[in-house]
Amino acid sequence: MTEARARFAALVAPAVARVPLAEAALWIAAEEYPGLDVESYVDRLDEIAEAGRVRLRSGGVDETIARFNDFLFRELAFSGNTESYEDPRNSFLNEVLDRRTGIPITLALVYTEVGSRLGLPVVGVGFPGHFLVKWVKGRGVLIDPFFGKIVSREECEERLRTQQGPEARLDASMLAAATPREILVRMLRNLKHNYLAAGDLQRALGAVDRILLVSPDEAAELRDRGILFFRLECFSAALRDFERYLSLAPGDVMAGQIRARLPDLRREVARLQ
Repeated sequence: MTEARARFAALVAPAVARVPLAEAALWIAAEEYPGLDVESYVDRLDEIAEAGRVRLRSGGVDETIARFNDFLFRELAFSGNTESYEDPRNSFLNEVLDRRTGIPITLALVYTEVGSRLGLPVVGVGFPGHFLVKWVKGRGVLIDPFFGKIVSREECEERLRTQQGPEARLDASMLAAATPREILVRMLRNLKHNYLAAGDLQRALGAVDRILLVSPDEAAELRDRGILFFRLECFSAALRDFERYLSLAPGDVMAGQIRARLPDLRREVARLQ
């Protein structure tokens, strides 16, 4: 296990009650950027917060939101990467801080990490398909960090119907605060999909490995890791993951296909021993 993977594993271990989100996100990046100075990027967030503090004068919630949004999205020019959305760099917090562009979840991470340093009541929201930020005091204002603007619940419902069909309805759980573990898993899933699209099985495997460090009983991820191990001809590892996946989710939509593979896979593992 690399140092970056070990540091990440320690931060997200089951016994850790409060996962330090920014630091954990930076250790994800450190696997791609060996020697990354994680502490310096945590300091960068502190510096951004200090610069923003002088811009936030006393006022009501709406005024504070407007000033903070103006600071991050206009003055510092953080914005969504509309030209290269699938670029893996959009998922690495160091790159987002350096380039000031990213995808919704990493821009939301910057927003909430800076906001929390300023004592602002902001949380990340794992809205389907497009991560958001919510101010949890006052009217519960929603921010789309990708486009740098306030969004209404009606707009969220419209997006939901576009994604899921005209019968989709906005549920309160869709606008609930995401935990650090949920955010890290979603970031890593984005990376997994980027790497799979590029045919990079080893990096995709690394992303799934880290998802399972955060959430060891994610049956779908065990299944996907088993498939990746199989494609990489790591048959013993694939068998272990498939067997655990089937024990956790015997009725999953793909369980029948995986179960049918096991006899041949067991014979192949026995042959190689």
